[in-house]
Parts: sequence; structure tokens; C-alpha cells
Amino acid sequence: MAIKKKGKPKHLGRGLASLLSPILSDTAQTEQGPPSPTITANFPPDKELHDSLREIDIDAIRPNPYQPRTVWNEQELADLAESIRVNGVIQPIIVRPAGTGFELIAGERRLRAAQLASLTTIPALVRAASDEQLLELALIENIHRTNLNPIERAKAYQNYLNTFSLTQAQAAERLGEDRSVVANYLRLLDLPAELKQMLAEGRLSMGHARAILALPTDELRRKLANRAMAGRLSVREVERLVRKYLTDTGQTKRVARSKPAHILDLESKLAGQLGTKVNIETRKNGQRGKITIEFYSLDEFDRIAERIGLATVEEV
Repeated sequence: MAIKKKGKPKHLGRGLASLLSPILSDTAQTEQGPPSPTITANFPPDKELHDSLREIDIDAIRPNPYQPRTVWNEQELADLAESIRVNGVIQPIIVRPAGTGFELIAGERRLRAAQLASLTTIPALVRAASDEQLLELALIENIHRTNLNPIERAKAYQNYLNTFSLTQAQAAERLGEDRSVVANYLRLLDLPAELKQMLAEGRLSMGHARAILALPTDELRRKLANRAMAGRLSVREVERLVRKYLTDTGQTKRVARSKPAHILDLESKLAGQLGTKVNIETRKNGQRGKITIEFYSLDEFDRIAERIGLATVEEV
């Protein structure tokens, strides 16, 4: 188990900070959503920035082929379009040259809203960017500004890994994420189609989904997901149902051995403190042994880790 200290600074991948720096200032137009993460970047000289800023025909811009977002909130786009009609597009989009036109790097919400507002041109920063940077920027813009739904984000991570032949650790490092975050989202792709749709639509939370993943079959996962939705069960309640099923079906049954009363008492106290099953095995007249602490979801694992005083813990 690798233990990771809290407070690790996040950073963007190679060259991404310099590409994004002109649009990540504190004075950025609020229409573009929540504030971006703090980024240390070298701003280009004034002349270079001035030369790269252009007013571009909207019809000359192709969408980003690596855009992970597939669902757009029409009301949010309408509100942004109204803001643009009144105030114009204050924060430029970012594009790269592509043939006789341009290809979008970042700012698809602004581009779509500008189209709704019947604009024919839009301010844009023209940057040279590789395909790798194009995908990274599309991910970063959505993850750090306007959240993707869990399945969109999981598919975006998977696409990123496959496109550039990266490990989860490499992808996390380049995107400024913890490896456990990337791993947890990728696990959602193991869910049956119906549950992935529930997640995408917000009818099932990621915490519920991660707990349900501990069940061995898709049929059991579907049944528990439907029960959780119908009964408005909390994540902790779903975790308890998963734990009960795994215990009752004897998937980890062992031959019970008699234990000294003081060991049974210690097991009971530890279980009460940690909120999960604890098993203590001793040997060599009680001088050696091991303690087994069970968990039934990654959320429960994180909770137990915090309870025993660990910092952020990477996924086992």
C-alpha cells in the first residue's frame, strides 16, 4: 500500500501552462464558469500575445476531435449566449491552424454560445499545439472548469491512455491528478450499460457506483442499483448491503478456530472503532500474528485509512 501525503501541488502537462496562461488570469470573464486551478506559468511577451489574438470567422473553426464532453446543458448555453449578446466574448477561445482554417483547442462552450448569439466572428488566440496537447487541454478545460459527468470523464481518461500509450500513473502526472482518481473513474467502465447511463444522468452517484462494483456479477449490480434508487439509500447503506452479501455467501469463509477471550474482545473493539470486520490471528504463543481489516469499496477503504490516521492513500 503506497501512502501519499496530502497537499501535492497539481500541475498541467508539458507545455500546457504556456498555452493556457493568457486565459487563466484572475480577471477572466466569469461567463466561463468556476475559477480555474492556480497555475504557475510564463506569460508570453506582450507583442507575441498581441500577434496571436485574432478575430476569426466562426465558420472557419472545426471542433476539437478529442472533446470528451458529449452532453451539453442547453439552458446554460442559452444563458451564456445572452451574456455574450450583451457583453460580447471577453475571454477568447484558443485554436490552432488546420489547413485553410482552424481547429478548436479550448473554449467550446463559448464557441457554441457565440453561434447561438448569431455572432459571425469570435476572438481567438492562435497557438501551435500537438495532438497530444489538444487532448490534454480538452480534458483539463472540462475537468477543472465545468465538470464532465462521471462516464464522460472515465471515457476521456481511457481515450487519453489509449491514444498516447500511457500508464495510469503517467496520465495522472501529466494531468495533475492523483493516480487513484484516474483509476477510480476507469473502474466505472466495468459497470453494465444501464448503470453507466444512470451515472451519466445523475440518477446514481459515483459513491454508490464504486460500492456496487464490489459485487461479483452485473445482475447483482443492477438489482442493488435499482434498490438504492428506489429506497434512496445512502452510500454507507449500500456498502453495508454489499458487505452483508459477500459475508453471507461465504466468499471468504474460513474454518473457525477458537480464540482466547482477550483476542475476541480486541477484535470487537477494533471493529467498533473502524466500522468494519477485523480479524486477528496469532501464532507462536501469541507473540506473533496478523490483523486483517476488511473493506468492501474504495470509499470505505478511504474512510478506514483516515480513521487509523493515514493521509491520502493510493488505491490498492
